[in-house]
Amino acid sequence: MSEGHENAGWRRLFGGDDLTFGTGFPLTGTRESRPDVDEEMRLAAHAEDLGFDALWARDVPLYWPRFGDAGQTFDPWTWLSHVAAHTDEVALGTASVVLPLRHPLHVAKSAASLDHLSGGRLVLGVATGDRDPEFDAFGLDHEARGARFREAVDCLRTVWSEEFPAASGEWGELDGDLDLVPKPTTETVPLLPTGRSRQSMEWLGDHGDGWLFYHLPDDTLDSYLDRWREAAGEKPYAMVVRTELADDPAADPEPRHQGYRAGSEWFVDYFRRLEEMGVDHVLVGADGDDPERGLTRLAETVVERV
Repeated sequence: MSEGHENAGWRRLFGGDDLTFGTGFPLTGTRESRPDVDEEMRLAAHAEDLGFDALWARDVPLYWPRFGDAGQTFDPWTWLSHVAAHTDEVALGTASVVLPLRHPLHVAKSAASLDHLSGGRLVLGVATGDRDPEFDAFGLDHEARGARFREAVDCLRTVWSEEFPAASGEWGELDGDLDLVPKPTTETVPLLPTGRSRQSMEWLGDHGDGWLFYHLPDDTLDSYLDRWREAAGEKPYAMVVRTELADDPAADPEPRHQGYRAGSEWFVDYFRRLEEMGVDHVLVGADGDDPERGLTRLAETVVERV
């Protein structure tokens, strides 16, 4: 772990040798309308008490019914600031901020502010976005999202690490007369590019502090991990896994989108296998009509045993 990656959130997720677990909002499962805020905060505190290492929030600027998912509805900066006030030590992650749709100076200011207000718990997943109508709404060319992403990452790194920097890009120009404050609690807010982000593996390895990817079958995952290690060395690898617990602990796995439905015994073996393969963090979710019970079952029958 390098000196610049030592904020509290990073240490919680990647500071040891064991696989860590996070879960994502909305914890109530409400994805197409505004979730109950008080219930979300109660469940966030409960997840922390159960030992989950991170709480992740989505960035969905505009709701597109055809996509069928509004994330946690609220803006991630405002939302995670509220979560920070209702939790103590759990890492707070974005999965992921759509950089091409946001001005990088606004992102830099918001992220550094949240990093301070949370006591250094922010880990920033960043992505290029996958909802083309949003780019039309913002008057942006969705085909240029890869280049805008690279420029945004360079801008973030510069204004977080330098005082009164000189920098320029499609986003604008800084000539050394202006500074971004506050700076992060450490050298940088850790950045986890998400998916391929329309970049080469070499670029991801050079510019990301880690990589956040989606669920993959074991054989494919193994090859991705090999390529990631070649490009990034020991930088961490995090992934999303849908975890739908069957009532029967011995139930065999059934494929689901981004994961499986299976018994707790199979999931324990599965996550141990992921850890042996070199996965560092998994973002899991508890399905079901009773989210509190679902989080508790997942923690007690799977997470604690891994």
